[in-house]
Amino acid sequence: MHRATSTIPIVFAQVADPVANGLVASNSHPGGNITGFATYEYAVGLKWVELLKQIAPQVTRIAVLYDPEQPAAAGYVAAIEAAARSFSVRVVLGAVRDAAAIERTIQAFAGEPNGGLILPPTAFTVAHRALIISLAVRYRLPNIFALRYNVVDGGLASYGVDNIDLYRRAAEYVDRILKGEKPGDLPIQFATKFELVINLKTARALGLEIPPTVLARVDEVIE
Repeated sequence: MHRATSTIPIVFAQVADPVANGLVASNSHPGGNITGFATYEYAVGLKWVELLKQIAPQVTRIAVLYDPEQPAAAGYVAAIEAAARSFSVRVVLGAVRDAAAIERTIQAFAGEPNGGLILPPTAFTVAHRALIISLAVRYRLPNIFALRYNVVDGGLASYGVDNIDLYRRAAEYVDRILKGEKPGDLPIQFATKFELVINLKTARALGLEIPPTVLARVDEVIE
């Protein structure tokens, strides 16, 4: 859509990093015909590591699967690495570009004990979530995703942006533009609602018992 027009207003509701992706000039002043709501919040990397340690205290190694060609990936990786040092956890980076690489990386990582997985919210991990989830269960690797639907599909847990809320908020920008405001004058907005989701069936398959302190904070439990 960005390549197709520079005049028709565009409002997005789920872009990881609009500046890094070249969609807008800056978050505060988009400047063109595009504005919207970004999903990225790199600091959430700390929460992923913290949750993984709370759910599976035995984890001492975390593999982070990401597509190095996606701009937002570097920010998430840096946040996870910084958080891991605080929890004395070793991070193993898995730069993967196709399904075969995912399988090789997870299989090799699972060769040592006490491993867990973190999957940043990039289009690549979303597209291959069924494979990632099946491998995590096969090798009994506790895993944290960023988005709810990964847990609905069988992932262990997710903590991240409430995407439905972003779409509701995007409707407000559409309304303002239809009433005469310019997209380039409307700053990029960021998520204000986050949700924690846990799949108890997957927890049982992995031999894990979710601590009551974590369950007390859960927004949704998948049975």
